[in-house]
Amino acid sequence: MMSREQKKAYITEMESQFQNHEAVLVTHYQGLTMSQLDELRSQMREHGIIFKITKNRITKLAIEKTKCKDLSNLFAGATAVAFSDDAIISARILSKFAKTNENLKLLGGIMGNDVLDQAGVQNVANLPTLDEARANIVGILATPASKFVSILLARSEKMSILSPENSEK
Repeated sequence: MMSREQKKAYITEMESQFQNHEAVLVTHYQGLTMSQLDELRSQMREHGIIFKITKNRITKLAIEKTKCKDLSNLFAGATAVAFSDDAIISARILSKFAKTNENLKLLGGIMGNDVLDQAGVQNVANLPTLDEARANIVGILATPASKFVSILLARSEKMSILSPENSEK
Protein backbone atom coordinates (compact mmCIF):
# COMPACT_ATOMS: atom_id res chain seq x y z
CA MET A 1 0.00 0.00 0.00
CA MET A 2 1.31 3.42 -0.92
CA SER A 3 1.50 6.21 1.62
CA ARG A 4 0.01 9.60 0.86
CA GLU A 5 3.47 11.02 0.07
CA GLN A 6 4.25 8.12 -2.28
CA LYS A 7 0.95 8.68 -4.08
CA LYS A 8 1.70 12.39 -4.50
CA ALA A 9 5.17 11.58 -5.83
CA TYR A 10 3.71 8.98 -8.23
CA ILE A 11 1.11 11.46 -9.51
CA THR A 12 3.77 14.14 -10.02
CA GLU A 13 6.06 11.72 -11.86
CA MET A 14 3.26 10.42 -14.08
CA GLU A 15 2.01 13.95 -14.89
CA SER A 16 5.53 14.78 -15.99
CA GLN A 17 5.82 11.63 -18.14
CA PHE A 18 2.47 12.23 -19.85
CA GLN A 19 3.16 15.92 -20.44
CA ASN A 20 6.78 15.69 -21.60
CA HIS A 21 6.60 12.85 -24.13
CA GLU A 22 5.41 13.20 -27.69
CA ALA A 23 3.95 9.68 -27.84
CA VAL A 24 2.03 7.76 -25.17
CA LEU A 25 0.75 4.27 -25.98
CA VAL A 26 -1.46 2.29 -23.59
CA THR A 27 -1.45 -1.51 -23.46
CA HIS A 28 -2.91 -4.40 -21.50
CA TYR A 29 -0.30 -6.95 -20.48
CA GLN A 30 -2.33 -9.47 -18.46
CA GLY A 31 -0.94 -12.98 -18.93
CA LEU A 32 2.61 -11.97 -19.85
CA THR A 33 5.35 -13.54 -17.74
CA MET A 34 8.01 -11.45 -16.04
CA SER A 35 10.61 -12.66 -18.54
CA GLN A 36 8.37 -11.54 -21.44
CA LEU A 37 7.88 -8.13 -19.80
CA ASP A 38 11.63 -7.84 -19.22
CA GLU A 39 12.27 -8.71 -22.88
CA LEU A 40 9.79 -6.04 -24.02
CA ARG A 41 11.26 -3.44 -21.67
CA SER A 42 14.74 -4.28 -22.96
CA GLN A 43 13.68 -3.80 -26.59
CA MET A 44 12.07 -0.49 -25.73
CA ARG A 45 14.97 0.75 -23.61
CA GLU A 46 17.31 0.30 -26.61
CA HIS A 47 15.32 3.08 -28.32
CA GLY A 48 14.97 5.33 -25.27
CA ILE A 49 11.35 4.32 -24.64
CA ILE A 50 9.99 4.02 -21.10
CA PHE A 51 7.57 1.13 -20.56
CA LYS A 52 5.85 1.49 -17.20
CA ILE A 53 3.20 -0.61 -15.47
CA THR A 54 0.62 1.77 -14.04
CA LYS A 55 -1.66 2.03 -11.05
CA ASN A 56 -4.92 2.84 -12.81
CA ARG A 57 -6.81 4.88 -10.23
CA ILE A 58 -3.84 7.09 -9.40
CA THR A 59 -2.81 7.36 -13.07
CA LYS A 60 -6.29 8.66 -13.93
CA LEU A 61 -5.74 11.41 -11.35
CA ALA A 62 -2.35 12.19 -12.89
CA ILE A 63 -3.63 12.59 -16.46
CA GLU A 64 -6.55 14.89 -15.59
CA LYS A 65 -4.41 18.02 -16.14
CA THR A 66 -2.43 16.76 -19.15
CA LYS A 67 -2.93 16.45 -22.90
CA CYS A 68 -3.64 12.73 -22.30
CA LYS A 69 -6.87 13.19 -20.33
CA ASP A 70 -8.82 11.59 -23.21
CA LEU A 71 -7.05 8.29 -22.52
CA SER A 72 -8.62 7.96 -19.08
CA ASN A 73 -11.10 5.29 -20.19
CA LEU A 74 -8.22 2.98 -21.26
CA PHE A 75 -6.94 2.60 -17.71
CA ALA A 76 -8.76 -0.50 -16.51
CA GLY A 77 -7.24 -3.90 -15.87
CA ALA A 78 -3.54 -4.73 -16.12
CA THR A 79 -2.33 -1.57 -17.85
CA ALA A 80 1.13 -0.46 -18.95
CA VAL A 81 2.18 2.67 -20.81
CA ALA A 82 4.98 3.33 -23.29
CA PHE A 83 6.37 6.88 -23.19
CA SER A 84 8.56 8.05 -26.06
CA ASP A 85 9.35 10.89 -28.40
CA ASP A 86 9.02 8.66 -31.47
CA ALA A 87 5.54 7.19 -31.83
CA ILE A 88 6.48 5.12 -34.88
CA ILE A 89 9.29 3.18 -33.18
CA SER A 90 7.29 2.53 -30.00
CA ALA A 91 4.20 1.48 -31.99
CA ARG A 92 6.34 -0.84 -34.12
CA ILE A 93 7.99 -2.51 -31.14
CA LEU A 94 4.66 -3.00 -29.34
CA SER A 95 2.90 -4.20 -32.50
CA LYS A 96 5.65 -6.68 -33.34
CA PHE A 97 5.73 -7.95 -29.75
CA ALA A 98 1.93 -8.29 -29.70
CA LYS A 99 2.06 -10.48 -32.83
CA THR A 100 4.25 -13.03 -31.06
CA ASN A 101 2.66 -12.62 -27.61
CA GLU A 102 -1.12 -12.56 -27.79
CA ASN A 103 -1.38 -11.44 -24.15
CA LEU A 104 -0.13 -7.95 -25.03
CA LYS A 105 -2.99 -5.84 -26.36
CA LEU A 106 -2.56 -2.36 -27.83
CA LEU A 107 -5.43 -0.17 -26.65
CA GLY A 108 -4.65 3.27 -27.99
CA GLY A 109 -2.59 6.33 -27.27
CA ILE A 110 -1.60 9.84 -28.17
CA MET A 111 0.82 11.02 -30.83
CA GLY A 112 1.48 14.72 -30.45
CA ASN A 113 -2.01 16.06 -29.77
CA ASP A 114 -3.86 13.37 -31.74
CA VAL A 115 -5.72 10.63 -29.88
CA LEU A 116 -5.24 7.20 -31.46
CA ASP A 117 -7.47 4.17 -31.18
CA GLN A 118 -6.24 0.61 -31.64
CA ALA A 119 -6.37 0.87 -35.46
CA GLY A 120 -4.60 4.23 -35.30
CA VAL A 121 -1.72 2.72 -33.37
CA GLN A 122 -1.44 -0.05 -36.01
CA ASN A 123 -1.40 2.58 -38.76
CA VAL A 124 1.38 4.47 -36.99
CA ALA A 125 3.35 1.22 -36.63
CA ASN A 126 3.23 0.81 -40.42
CA LEU A 127 4.55 4.31 -41.18
CA PRO A 128 8.20 4.70 -42.22
CA THR A 129 10.53 6.13 -39.60
CA LEU A 130 12.15 9.51 -40.22
CA ASP A 131 15.38 7.86 -41.40
CA GLU A 132 13.46 5.52 -43.73
CA ALA A 133 11.47 8.43 -45.16
CA ARG A 134 14.68 10.39 -45.74
CA ALA A 135 16.27 7.41 -47.50
CA ASN A 136 13.20 7.06 -49.74
CA ILE A 137 13.31 10.75 -50.63
CA VAL A 138 17.03 10.62 -51.40
CA GLY A 139 16.42 7.55 -53.57
CA ILE A 140 13.64 9.29 -55.45
CA LEU A 141 15.73 12.42 -55.97
CA ALA A 142 18.89 10.50 -56.90
CA THR A 143 17.27 8.35 -59.59
CA PRO A 144 16.44 11.16 -62.05
CA ALA A 145 19.81 12.80 -61.41
CA SER A 146 21.71 9.58 -62.19
CA LYS A 147 19.65 9.10 -65.36
CA PHE A 148 20.37 12.70 -66.37
CA VAL A 149 24.11 12.21 -65.82
CA SER A 150 24.13 8.97 -67.86
CA ILE A 151 22.31 10.74 -70.71
CA LEU A 152 24.83 13.58 -70.65
CA LEU A 153 27.74 11.15 -70.62
CA ALA A 154 26.27 9.16 -73.48
CA ARG A 155 25.79 12.35 -75.50
CA SER A 156 29.36 13.48 -74.83
CA GLU A 157 30.71 10.09 -75.96
CA LYS A 158 28.73 10.33 -79.22
CA MET A 159 29.93 13.89 -79.67
CA SER A 160 33.57 12.88 -79.30
CA ILE A 161 33.11 10.11 -81.89
CA LEU A 162 31.53 12.55 -84.34
CA SER A 163 33.99 15.37 -83.73
CA PRO A 164 36.10 16.52 -86.74
CA GLU A 165 39.36 15.49 -85.09
CA ASN A 166 38.21 11.84 -84.93
CA SER A 167 36.90 11.85 -88.51
CA GLU A 168 40.32 12.86 -89.93
CA LYS A 169 42.02 9.88 -88.30
